[in-house]
Amino acid sequence: MKESPPFASPQPVVALAACTSYTPQAVSAAVGSVLEASQWRPPRGLVLVKPNLLRALPLACSHPLVVAAACQWLLDYGARPFVADSPGFGTAQGVAQAIGLQQALQPLHLSVHALDDPVPLPLHGGGQWGIARAALEAEALLSLPRVKAHCQMRVTLAVKNLFGCICGLGKVLAHTRQGNSLEHFTASIVDLWQALPPVAGLADGIIAMHGTGPAKGSPFPLGCVGAAADAVALDVALYRLLGLQPAQVPLWAALCKADVPAALLPARYPLCQPTAFSSAGFCLPEDLVEISFKPQRMAASIVRRLWRAVVG
Repeated sequence: MKESPPFASPQPVVALAACTSYTPQAVSAAVGSVLEASQWRPPRGLVLVKPNLLRALPLACSHPLVVAAACQWLLDYGARPFVADSPGFGTAQGVAQAIGLQQALQPLHLSVHALDDPVPLPLHGGGQWGIARAALEAEALLSLPRVKAHCQMRVTLAVKNLFGCICGLGKVLAHTRQGNSLEHFTASIVDLWQALPPVAGLADGIIAMHGTGPAKGSPFPLGCVGAAADAVALDVALYRLLGLQPAQVPLWAALCKADVPAALLPARYPLCQPTAFSSAGFCLPEDLVEISFKPQRMAASIVRRLWRAVVG
C-alpha cells in the first residue's frame, strides 16, 4: 500500500497530463499520473467521489473509465471511495447504469449511490439548501467533472459539480429561489464549497463538451486530464487553459470576491503547463441564459421525478 509523504506546498499545485483516448490503459495511466503529481493524499477513510451524472447522456457525464481509475487510485492509498450523486434528471443508479459506470465499478466491488438525507445549509444571501449528509460527513471529497460549456455559468468544472450534493428536487428549488440573481447563485455555490469537507478535483477533459451545455453540447477533443488537491485551483487552471478571465466566468468571479486564495494565486504545474493544450475552436456561450426555473418548468421536473420513482 502507498504511503503518504508529510509534505504540502502552500502554492496551489495543479497536475495536467495529455490523454487523447478513452482506452483503459491510457486513462488509468493519465489519472494515476495527475493524482500522484497533484500532491493530494487522501485520508484513509470515507472519500465521497462525486462524478457528474447529469442525465443518461454519455457526453453530459464524467466518463466511467475516469471514475473507475480514480477509485482504484483511492483504494491503493487505503481510502474508502463512496461514489454518489444526485442527478438533475433520473436517478444516480439509473444514469450510472445507462452510461456504463455501474459496470466499470464492478471489478472494484463498488457501486453508485444516491446523495440523499438532506441537512439544511443556511446561505449568506438568504435561504438555505439541503445538502446530502454523506457529503458533509465524508472525510474528503473528490469532485470529478467533465469539462463542459454551460449555458448558465459559461463553463462548469469541479466546484460547480458540487451543486449535485444538493438532494433531489432541492436543486430545482435552489435554481428557482436563488436563480433570479446570478451573483446570489454563484455566492451560494461558494457557501456550499466552504461548508463541505476538503474538496480535491479530477477533471475529465479528454473529450470535453463545447458549444452549449451542460447536456446538449458537442464533443471537443481537448485531450487533457487534470487534478489538484484544491478543486478551486484545478478550475482556475482550466479556465486559464481555455483562455478565460474572472470577468467571463461568474463562479470564478464569486470565488475571487470571497478572497479564496486558490482563485487568486498562480499555480505550480509539475507536469504539463496549460499552454501545452490547444483550446482553439472551443466554443463557449456568449450570452448566459436565465438560471431561475419558470414555474411550469419546475412543475414538469417534479412530475418527471415522481413518475420515475413510481415506474423505477
